[in-house]
Amino acid sequence: MSDATKPEAGTIGWTDLTVANAEKVRDFYSAVVGWKFEAVDMGDYSDFNMNLPSEGKAVAGICHRRGANAELPSQWLIYITVNNVEHSAACCVDLGGKVLVGPKGMGGTSRFCVIQDPAGAVAALYQAA
Repeated sequence: MSDATKPEAGTIGWTDLTVANAEKVRDFYSAVVGWKFEAVDMGDYSDFNMNLPSEGKAVAGICHRRGANAELPSQWLIYITVNNVEHSAACCVDLGGKVLVGPKGMGGTSRFCVIQDPAGAVAALYQAA
C-alpha cells in the first residue's frame, strides 16, 4: 500500500463485530438494516464483509470468535488508525488504560491491538502495512 492510500492516523478505518455465531448475526443485520454480505475465506470457515445494498461497498465486518478473533469482545469494535501500534499501546497503559489483546499482526504487515480506556470503553488500534 502506498503512502497516498494509507488511512490517516486518527481516523476510524473499520468497524466489526466478533460473535460466536457469525451466520446468525450476519442474517440479523442483513434483515434489519439491509446490508448484503460477502464471505471472507478464513480457511475452514468464513467471516463476512457487510456491504451497502446499493453499491456493494464493504462498510463493516461480522466475524466468528475463532482463530485470531478468539479474544475479541462481542461488541461493535472500531479500528482507529495509528502510526505505530506498539507506541500507542504503551501510551494507553501509561495513561491508565489496558491492552486487552495484542499488539499482534493482522494479515501481511499490518498490526493491531485492542485497548480499554480509563473509563472502560474498548476500541482497536490499527497500524496499516
